[in-house]
Amino acid sequence: MENFKITNQHLIIDVLQSWNGLTLEKLFRERWKAPKKLVHEWRMSKEVTMNGNNVTWSTILNAGDTISIPLLDHAENETVQAADLGITILYEDDVLLIANKPAGMETHPSQPGDAHSLLNGVAHHLQKTSQTCMIKHIHRLDKDTTGAVLFAKNRLIGSMLDRMLEEREIKRTYLALVEGNIKKDEGEIKEKIGRDRHHATRRRVSPTGQTAVTHYRVLNRDSKKNLTLVSCTLESGRTHQIRVHFSHLKHPLAGDTLYGGKKIFPRQALHARKIEFIHPISEEKMIVEAPFIDRPEIFDLNI
Repeated sequence: MENFKITNQHLIIDVLQSWNGLTLEKLFRERWKAPKKLVHEWRMSKEVTMNGNNVTWSTILNAGDTISIPLLDHAENETVQAADLGITILYEDDVLLIANKPAGMETHPSQPGDAHSLLNGVAHHLQKTSQTCMIKHIHRLDKDTTGAVLFAKNRLIGSMLDRMLEEREIKRTYLALVEGNIKKDEGEIKEKIGRDRHHATRRRVSPTGQTAVTHYRVLNRDSKKNLTLVSCTLESGRTHQIRVHFSHLKHPLAGDTLYGGKKIFPRQALHARKIEFIHPISEEKMIVEAPFIDRPEIFDLNI
């Protein structure tokens, strides 16, 4: 159950039972690990109130108390051009949302004036629903990868989700169709990934690259089509990680011509199927699944 809402550019939060005994200071600094700069801004402005009153940051919290935090960041949205791109919103509340990214679309504008990215489509959704908050993507997907992308609607939530992603507290599950028959039912690919000196956008397995670990589980095999359906989770989020790792195993993603796959499909068969995390404010377990949106369909879960 939500314990928060946005009213007049203020985030209003009902104190949870699990915060009993914390001071306001400890809630911001230790529980939420909010950026020092933000905490300093709020302390200086003296606009954070409790039960409608100005309080010191050493005030002890009790379940049922109400905290009001001013959000002074809506102006950051003015640089994002809104565009009606028919984006599907999978989940939304007052502080964050999850959108389903179609294939052939960047997560955010690649150059000034570009208005065809997922971020522009989400900005249009906010405009259409009369929301004047900022919007910030927490992670990205490749242009031709589909699926769930998480966005924050204010700086506090943005910083909390950034930290959670960094500390691997946000779990993303991908589905991929790879070429060939992967014999092991599950496994771990632990190969460092670096840039390919001979190609501007391609990555490759490299001993001097960044650490990258992909866990996979085989869901099904199709011997006639010579394809294997796998579910993947990442311990790291390197550019093209799943694509590079399976290409390295000699099982490139179907349709992924950049990494040696045959042009079976118009794009690489990779979909960000599910995202799981503990909501930073309500502390509820969030599990959001993204349906497939390819027409014609790429993924057949019954192969």
